Amino acid sequence: MNVNSPIVITGMGIVSPLGCGVDAVWRRLTAAESGVRLIEHFDTEDFPVRIAGMVPSRDQDGEAGLDEASVISPKERKKMDRFTVYALAAAQEALAQAGWAPESERDQAGSATLIGSGIGGFPTITQAQTTMNQRGYKRLSPFTVPAFLANLAAGNVSIRHGFKGPMGCPVTACAAGLQAIGDGMRLIRSGEAEVALVGGAEACVDPLSLASFHAMKALSTRNESPSEASRPFDRDRDGFVMGEGAGLLVIETLEHAQARGATPLAVINGYGTSADAHHITSGPEDGSGAARAIERALKMAGLNPEDIDHINAHATSTPVGDRAEMASLRRVFGEHLRGIPISATKSATGHLLGAAGGIESVFSVMAQRSATLPPTLNLNQADEALADLDLVPKTARQRALKHVLCNGFGFGGVNASLIVSGL
Repeated sequence: MNVNSPIVITGMGIVSPLGCGVDAVWRRLTAAESGVRLIEHFDTEDFPVRIAGMVPSRDQDGEAGLDEASVISPKERKKMDRFTVYALAAAQEALAQAGWAPESERDQAGSATLIGSGIGGFPTITQAQTTMNQRGYKRLSPFTVPAFLANLAAGNVSIRHGFKGPMGCPVTACAAGLQAIGDGMRLIRSGEAEVALVGGAEACVDPLSLASFHAMKALSTRNESPSEASRPFDRDRDGFVMGEGAGLLVIETLEHAQARGATPLAVINGYGTSADAHHITSGPEDGSGAARAIERALKMAGLNPEDIDHINAHATSTPVGDRAEMASLRRVFGEHLRGIPISATKSATGHLLGAAGGIESVFSVMAQRSATLPPTLNLNQADEALADLDLVPKTARQRALKHVLCNGFGFGGVNASLIVSGL
């Protein structure tokens, strides 16, 4: 295997608040639809946060809702947290598109599974604590621990598909999905894997997680108008909206893809990661840490800043986070930034924490392939400090794209950036 052959994406799968399936989700995203709605997982009558980006069921969405029965049996479902079910569904789609179903020992040993998560099975943990408090420890399920461990999305996907190569789970907050992709690239480059299923999965629409983020004043409480609550870059934003789902990619070298007759969708040209070494939740105001990740991605890709045609920003819809990211972009791109369209797709999905990088990588590929800039919803009036930038407000736009940058930044000061390019 030529480990220096370009690394390409041959399959993509998505489970999101906008539905399931790459084509349906992309169509809704570019039509400026929102996946944010009132929470139905638990009673929110006396709760401060009553909105989230939740994955619709098939009953709720006949076209693109999640059909759990097609993914997992009711018996097996009892052993898993929602984030694992989402990963299984996204993997099913991505692997089918890639046509990768290894049967030989060699191919199975060459298949890696890397699915990041910010928190893992958080609802399982909180439900188990409630059960123990109310009914005693004897009533706990023996599957409690295997359900909540963050690496069990990767574990269950690996078991189902017979992937015997390296397995991993970056648990690096909101950079986890992108770091899983970067880790997969390294495994292919080192020769430890020939194919890698990479991305992120998350399902944290849960009272304790929402209450905890609310205590930090990080969440939007625009409960009366859910679809307008996630508003990155907008002057009137009041915090992020929690989202859930999974986004996975099948990656391999171009040589390997061609040898087995697979169709490459895009090239992963560059990846970079860094640490702020600054603060547990906020990046430095000058954006220096995130800028290092972007610069490393550009260096790996052999690109100059002016080569980037589009940016899918991390842009969660918090004033501090949005401004720090823009500072990092200005450091790297300088005056060129004014000519680069920047989209914030979390405006439609909410913030999927560890899964954000996975689904936003899918969006970046689709933007490049379809020559379409996804819109930033709810951008009525940009923050004054961002008014000079092209933030693709409200409506999708056609534009030919060669290189797209996707960012993901997380608590603890972790930064990750990915560049996807046309073939």
